[in-house]
Amino acid sequence: MPTDLVGVLRQTDLFRSVPACELETLLASSRLRTFRRGQLVCTTGDPGDTLIVVVSGQAKVVVRAADGAELTLTVVGPGTALGEVSVADGGPRSADVETVGEAQLLFLPREAVLAVCGRVPSAALALTGAMAATLRRLTETTSDLVFLDLPQRVAKMLLSQPRSEDGIIQRHLTQEEYARLLGSTRQSVNIALRGFERRGWIELRDRSVTVRQPAALARFAGD
Repeated sequence: MPTDLVGVLRQTDLFRSVPACELETLLASSRLRTFRRGQLVCTTGDPGDTLIVVVSGQAKVVVRAADGAELTLTVVGPGTALGEVSVADGGPRSADVETVGEAQLLFLPREAVLAVCGRVPSAALALTGAMAATLRRLTETTSDLVFLDLPQRVAKMLLSQPRSEDGIIQRHLTQEEYARLLGSTRQSVNIALRGFERRGWIELRDRSVTVRQPAALARFAGD
């Protein structure tokens, strides 16, 4: 097991304060897997017997309706853990996880994670905090869907994405993927993005988006 995985675990909120010896023990029972773009990692109803940590690339959490409609709940990158709720309660997966591009994911057995939480109180508190953060994010998403129109949601979503110093959004998502994050269609998202570009707030180039005037986007979104 590569030693740099200790550093990856240290990036997560859950394991940030866990001693290195505990992380090494945890890694000894883990599995590192490589996935292609668009590959399903797990589906709704699967056993929630592992915590998933993104080592490289990106993954998205998706819920799907019977008619095939999709809503992306979140897109995460390296140093992010997924599946804390299933680790806590032992229940099945509540959503699908799918890779956005090629990605490496680390699978940590639930029992091993709970053992660390039992020995390291800060990890147990972090697990509780992670579940609370998920609840807050889903509450905010629901509120936005009800009270904000689509252009406002697009503006808020752009501001929430990690950006480089020159404003380039570092998660290279397609407009279809943006639409699934926002519960809308690609065409409607494109119209909103083009409107922001005409105002000079953003710059679109191929699949990249550069935020030029974040303050203007924030005012528009109502933040």
